[in-house]
Amino acid sequence: MATPPRYFENKIYYHVYNRGNRKQQVFLQDRDYARFLKKVIEYKERFPVNIISYCLMPNHFHLLIQQLATDAISQFLSTLCNSHSRYFNVKYETVGSLYQGRFKAKRVDKDEYLIHLSRYIHLNPVELFAFLGKDTVINQLIAYRWSSFPLYLSGKGNKIVNPQTILNYFSKKDPIKDYRDFVLSNIKLTADPVVNHLIFEE
Repeated sequence: MATPPRYFENKIYYHVYNRGNRKQQVFLQDRDYARFLKKVIEYKERFPVNIISYCLMPNHFHLLIQQLATDAISQFLSTLCNSHSRYFNVKYETVGSLYQGRFKAKRVDKDEYLIHLSRYIHLNPVELFAFLGKDTVINQLIAYRWSSFPLYLSGKGNKIVNPQTILNYFSKKDPIKDYRDFVLSNIKLTADPVVNHLIFEE
């Protein structure tokens, strides 16, 4: 039975994400992350979408994305996930589905949700370092290569993301500092690494 199509509205923001089948890792080496982001740039040129923020984790990824043309999100994500699956299976000599299913998507219908969702996405790596203590977590989060958070803190962005969409919601005097404080102030750690994982997992 064919999978029914999903409808995405133009100019509307969506939180899209996907996870490895049975929570298996979908990125094993730095080259895997780098190739995925390279393909994001490539497919953005074919399927008009605007990416607001992103984070790649060992067994899943998150994108905050805006559709700019009809059916662009579906085409972009399907092409991206299929490309990465083929690459992964060839490189690591595996077979079968890499992802647990087609990507998930949630509509973002309020500005407040948009801002908080960006923070949620950028806080995802906390679960990787939570056992190291808060100061180390902050340093690792700021330096995490596979997230758009460092780009937000530089204020420059790259070919994937333009931070200004979110930074424009913060003070004109120093929006980068305000956003940095907004994100980091929401780091909540417990003594239990399992609980930390649940805090930062949707």
